[in-house]
Amino acid sequence: MGMKYQKIMVAVDGSKEADWAFKKGIEIAKRNHASLILVHVIDTRSFAMIEAYDTVIGERAEKLAKDMLENYKKQAEMAGMSDVEYVIDFGSPKIKIPRDLAKKHHIDLIICGATGMNVMERLFIGSVSEHITRYAPCDVLVVRTKKL
Repeated sequence: MGMKYQKIMVAVDGSKEADWAFKKGIEIAKRNHASLILVHVIDTRSFAMIEAYDTVIGERAEKLAKDMLENYKKQAEMAGMSDVEYVIDFGSPKIKIPRDLAKKHHIDLIICGATGMNVMERLFIGSVSEHITRYAPCDVLVVRTKKL
């Protein structure tokens, strides 16, 4: 008896690694006849650095995220996917994706791109993909290449 994934979450942030993860996510979802949930978490920790934060920044970030996810959704539908949705959330992607969103949506596979950070950044703050791998309640695929 082979394992079949039913709900696959792909974390996207606009990077080339996330794009590769998205493309692999489509292929895996199609092979498993699974639903696909695209997720983007707007990292509000960076807003604390802005002295005069107002709602315009958050609204702009949400609009950009929605545009990106709508584009990904259309690509997935053009590739033959029929069960595709997306989620935009606010907070720390490291916490929201593995601890909140994966559980809330009953995800059995999370796909994300590998880190784009350098060694010092990983040492001080860690990567999102590392945290997802460590804390997710399900399988995780970290994509490092664009090859299918």
